Amino acid sequence: MDAVCEHGLTWIKPSFLWMMYRCGWGLKEGQETVLAVEITREGFEWALRNSCLSHYVPELHESRAAWQREVRRSPARVQWDPERDLRLNPLPYRSLQLGLSGAAAARYADEWICGIEDVTPLAREVHGLVRARELDAATALLPEERPYPVADDVLLHLRR
Repeated sequence: MDAVCEHGLTWIKPSFLWMMYRCGWGLKEGQETVLAVEITREGFEWALRNSCLSHYVPELHESRAAWQREVRRSPARVQWDPERDLRLNPLPYRSLQLGLSGAAAARYADEWICGIEDVTPLAREVHGLVRARELDAATALLPEERPYPVADDVLLHLRR
């Protein structure tokens, strides 16, 4: 999982290609280093349990004001953004982005991180293969990503 600090939130972006979209393959100014941050499952699920949606959903929230109160009270935000392909074009399904603030950001930094790897060379190598139109070779280098199963009670508060 990768994290980006943005607008007072630290964002966990579990998708490698979404992260490449966000940082422009590590070429955007101020985002030239790409780190893969491994965190504990317990920490990730704590953040999910203590999260709210990053946007107002009339079918889920009593009112916009109630949702805004929830945002102020919650130390984590769940956002779903289109997944990306190797050319960073949006795909028809979404990837989770998890924004952390307050207690969640502190726990992330102090308790949940169990590994950090600089994947900047990988990002540049995959990008080079994509630019050379060697998509099979680029795909072969992508980190393995698979669905992340969670118990129903972890996300129950985010849907009805």
